[in-house]
Amino acid sequence: MNIIDEKEALNRMARFCSAAEHCRAEIEEKLRKWSLPNETINRIITTLEQEQYVDEARFCRAFIRDKYRFDKWGKMKIAQALKLKHIPETTYRPLMDEAVDSEEYRSILRSLLNAKRRSLHTENDYELKGKLIRYALGRGFEMDDIARCIDLSEENE
Repeated sequence: MNIIDEKEALNRMARFCSAAEHCRAEIEEKLRKWSLPNETINRIITTLEQEQYVDEARFCRAFIRDKYRFDKWGKMKIAQALKLKHIPETTYRPLMDEAVDSEEYRSILRSLLNAKRRSLHTENDYELKGKLIRYALGRGFEMDDIARCIDLSEENE
């Protein structure tokens, strides 16, 4: 196994961060796999943050935007994923409101519910509504938005 020094680790991490947005926890995890001492890891991360290779707010904006637009995740699921990446709520909560357009968000939820509604075969409306609610909750959407979108889609039928 090759032993990696601090300068080489910093260069590799700079290239890694240049290719895509990464958070502090991802960088730290990668550096730990290389068996670097804690002091070295902290110096590398501090340098990357000073040189703006790593920026938690920028990462959060990109993560939130990608997850709700492309993966069609709800705010609750996005928040849980950011917590798992050790990003404090004080960092991502204001960015969530800024990055997520509420009309586009509900439009995504409505299209998900309509697609799911077509694939479900149920005995009655009560069972259908329960399955749609469970599905949307599993995707990370809030109950208020789910209820509003289910009611709107029922009115359109």
